[in-house]
Amino acid sequence: MRVDSVKNGVVIDHITNGKAMQIYSLLNLDNLDCTVAILRNVPSRKMGKKDIIKIDCNMDINFDVLGFISPNITVDVIRDGKVVEKKHIDLPEKLTDILECKNPRCITSTEQDIHHISRLTDRENGVYRCIYCDSKSN
Repeated sequence: MRVDSVKNGVVIDHITNGKAMQIYSLLNLDNLDCTVAILRNVPSRKMGKKDIIKIDCNMDINFDVLGFISPNITVDVIRDGKVVEKKHIDLPEKLTDILECKNPRCITSTEQDIHHISRLTDRENGVYRCIYCDSKSN
């Protein structure tokens, strides 16, 4: 299989195997008017298998989404066919409007226009809690 290299854009690498479509959806990549390639089940020495997303245009990326879905992701920013920046993404300390509180009595369930904000309370297990009611968000 041949997938062309990115000229100007982003390569999201080291995605946990099977998570590329979730990232595609949450980042709304279907709305882009450029080439987006999703590679699944790519052999990896470190991970066994991984997913990769190549985006051949410049765009703003929500790094919190990436870190939440697949910690240890890397994001390569490509300009003129060369990597100009490499970012290592980890679990974010705070998530805004990514997780919804499941507590029916939480203010986020009863009031409109309130952002769903969760904070990381257990890095080892990736546990987030609602900042309003302290319910487990994931």
